[in-house]
Amino acid sequence: MRTVYVNGVFCPETEAVVSIFDRGFLFADGVYEVTGVLDGKLIDFSGHMARLRRSLAELELREPAQEDKLLSIHRQLVEKNDLVEGMIYMQVTRGAADRDFLFPADDTKPSLVLFTQSASLRDKPAAKTGLRVVTVPDLRWARRDIKTVQLLYPSMAKMEAKRRGVDDAWMVEDGCVTEGSSNNAYIVDAGGTLITRPLNHAILHGITRKAVLRLAAESGLAVEERPFTVEEAKVAREAFITSASSFVLPVVEIDGTTIGDGRPGEIATRLREIYIDEALKTAV
Repeated sequence: MRTVYVNGVFCPETEAVVSIFDRGFLFADGVYEVTGVLDGKLIDFSGHMARLRRSLAELELREPAQEDKLLSIHRQLVEKNDLVEGMIYMQVTRGAADRDFLFPADDTKPSLVLFTQSASLRDKPAAKTGLRVVTVPDLRWARRDIKTVQLLYPSMAKMEAKRRGVDDAWMVEDGCVTEGSSNNAYIVDAGGTLITRPLNHAILHGITRKAVLRLAAESGLAVEERPFTVEEAKVAREAFITSASSFVLPVVEIDGTTIGDGRPGEIATRLREIYIDEALKTAV
């Protein structure tokens, strides 16, 4: 049985309790972060904490604790759950208050919940076979740069992909791909240039994205941050996604169209390898 953390207390998951008046439950009024764990160490923890602070500030939501305290909680959860490989989810909400669309008083204490999830991050079958995706309209709210807990539409997109017999969905707005249902999206054009949408309100500012783009540039790859269309993606040399739980995974089919030769591309495969190497060297 997992040990989880809820508002100052480590407890068995079956004893974890959050108020029915918590605004995360009533309004999806909260944010979250997912930190990968390899060999019992945290990947890019400081990057995730920086994004957490940004998300909290955008929602005028109080920080639940200082970064050193949050690091201690993460490490204790790793130890208490003997977590070798997987993720730690952290959710911060505005806290419990009488139901009202207006924010509660400034002294309302935020809710802080963390839990672990064991998973294979290094040896994912999709790294060797590639992902098949379909496109769906991007119907989310306009502030996708804030990592909020309101994930209903991405969940619906994943269910649509499942119904259509594929692995995931890429969301499309004005003819261009924004991102995957829970990941950032990329293509590699015929000339070998890596293309991905620029940072703005339309996409999540991925921590893995940031690291992969840096590693790509350091490896001598040309990188272009601009929107790309679905049609561009279908004729690309390669396509792939990045996220904290997937690292880098190749995409080999979009809406039934085979990408490249239908096998994981050389660039995506190499970026996955160097990302994992870097993650292991810098994990805390």
